[in-house]
Amino acid sequence: MLTEFHDGTVIYFHKPCVLQEQVSSRTHAVQESLVMAVRNLSVETTFALLGFTDSPELQIPLFLVFLIMYIVMVVGNLGMIIIIWVNPKLHIPMYFFLSRLSFVDFCYSAIVTPKLLENLVMEDKTIFYWSCMWQFYLSCFAVVAESFLLAVMAYDRFVAIRNPLLYTGAMSQRLCALLVVGSYFWALFCPFVLFCYALQLSFTGFNVINHFFCEYTSLIAVSVSDVHIPQLMLFGFATFNEVSTLLIILTSYIFIFVTVINLPTASGRQKPFSTCTSHLTAITIFHGTILSLYCVPNSKNSRQTVKVASVFYTVVNPMLNPLIYSLRNKDVKDAFWKVVEMKVPFHRINPRRCFQP
Repeated sequence: MLTEFHDGTVIYFHKPCVLQEQVSSRTHAVQESLVMAVRNLSVETTFALLGFTDSPELQIPLFLVFLIMYIVMVVGNLGMIIIIWVNPKLHIPMYFFLSRLSFVDFCYSAIVTPKLLENLVMEDKTIFYWSCMWQFYLSCFAVVAESFLLAVMAYDRFVAIRNPLLYTGAMSQRLCALLVVGSYFWALFCPFVLFCYALQLSFTGFNVINHFFCEYTSLIAVSVSDVHIPQLMLFGFATFNEVSTLLIILTSYIFIFVTVINLPTASGRQKPFSTCTSHLTAITIFHGTILSLYCVPNSKNSRQTVKVASVFYTVVNPMLNPLIYSLRNKDVKDAFWKVVEMKVPFHRINPRRCFQP
């Protein structure tokens, strides 16, 4: 007996004609399930990223724009890490956290942007199953890590402004390391739960993801499985992360505001407000997009709106963070010009002295 499917799969079953009428309905059911299993194994699950736009006249201009932004991001974040590392004056907790934020921003954009650039100029937009899954997991890790690092930086500013004389002792090397490790640990665990649920979803053959990277909601949207639980898990984790981090940030800045207002001189208020303005700008861009995308139940945002909003926290924010913190920070600018003028004795720098005041 010859069985042929619409995708060209052909299965042969050889049976004596005299026994065909005696086959029970149960045997037929088992036989059909085996045929479907063979058919599913014969087709490898692959995805295609639809990209940022399908308009040919916009692809080259967008490629150039995103390429420039990516170069600025790489130079800015790696430059920030190097400047903080080689300048002993910046070996304090504030810049320790800033260097970790720059590292997360660099990793985040490096995970997403190269594939975005490739899809703008290449006709083949396919991505393998495991590549897509790992891109989703690592991008989620970067989002959660950045969210908690921004909260840690707000707490650091609170301690520095509230008790400047006790700042170095209060924000000890051990505490700073624990705060960063805790942020990274939760950033690894939280997406891992979503990752496990994503691995249990069923996909059939070739799937088109209407996004420029393997974003979670777009990924599960092409599954043939019930995605109610993964959607609830995403909403629950996103809401918990946003509420907890924003609560820390708001509480810290309330105390900062009260402390700064009570300072006796206007010049004394200027520097704390300048530092806090940079941090608040980064928080507004990052958390504004995350809240609009993942913490609004039954959101009716169009896919193009989701793509545009996603660009802000995957490409724009990692590019702007080093600019925001460097252009408004006199210490970073001074350290940059010292590096440019080659006045820093690189061979005398001890990288282990990360917390020298």
